[in-house]
Amino acid sequence: MIMVIVGPTGVGKTKLSIELAKKYNAEIINADSMQVYKGLDIGTAKITEEEKENICHHLLDICNVNDIYTVYNYQKDARDKIDAILKKKKNVILVGGTGLYIKAVLYDYRFKEEANLKSYDELSNEQILEKIKKYNIEPEIHINNRKRLVRLLNKYEQNLITEKANSEPLYPFIMLGLTTSRNVLYQKINDRVDNMIENGLLQEVENLYNQKINSKAIQTGIGYKELYEYFDKKCTLEEAINKIKTNSRRYAKRQYTFFQNQFPNKIHWIETNYHHFNQTVEEAISYIETVSKA
Repeated sequence: MIMVIVGPTGVGKTKLSIELAKKYNAEIINADSMQVYKGLDIGTAKITEEEKENICHHLLDICNVNDIYTVYNYQKDARDKIDAILKKKKNVILVGGTGLYIKAVLYDYRFKEEANLKSYDELSNEQILEKIKKYNIEPEIHINNRKRLVRLLNKYEQNLITEKANSEPLYPFIMLGLTTSRNVLYQKINDRVDNMIENGLLQEVENLYNQKINSKAIQTGIGYKELYEYFDKKCTLEEAINKIKTNSRRYAKRQYTFFQNQFPNKIHWIETNYHHFNQTVEEAISYIETVSKA
């Protein structure tokens, strides 16, 4: 059996995955695109050894922060893990908030490897745009959005193609989504960021900054890119922390949109009971039992 737990950041996915793994003799596969990186611990809310409760976890800390790890890499690695776990006659729990990773694993999405992406550091944004236009493309990308311009030029120069070959899932799966009201979620996110700061996020990021690490993971990771601006003296610490909270809330909104649009009628949504989480667990188990017997 494959169980999938989705939902926005800060809604209790990790906690639920542990309880279900204990109940169903399962191993857990991480589906968070930032938690694959070593050293990005506090800012990604990565599960600790104590929190794992001896449950076997996969695809955590599998690459260095300077590495480029793409959805192509994840799709292959996660499918290999699923096959290996099922062969052991154990159940699988796929848990995380990176919707594209989950979609790519469960469905027949085909990617060409993106292992050799170019950064085009020697080119200005205007020069990159001119190269794109040579492919008879007039992109709807702002000239200042360098990241998207670089990615688009890589796509055409390296013929990187993504295609969905089949709309049917490759595996039977049960998908649970955790949710809560917007006000509660946003307060949880704000509190979570404050706790990260208290638990050493500033020191974690400063260590990376002092090593002059400025990889794709740092540039895109919420909690890291904002504090890099602080260390670059582009904003105050208070401003950086407020940006982390704002960007985290916006990310949570995008996560909801993705899951609702990409998995219509697939997700059984459960409202997280933060005060009595065992009730959330019981509701999840009840749904799993009902579906698996159907």
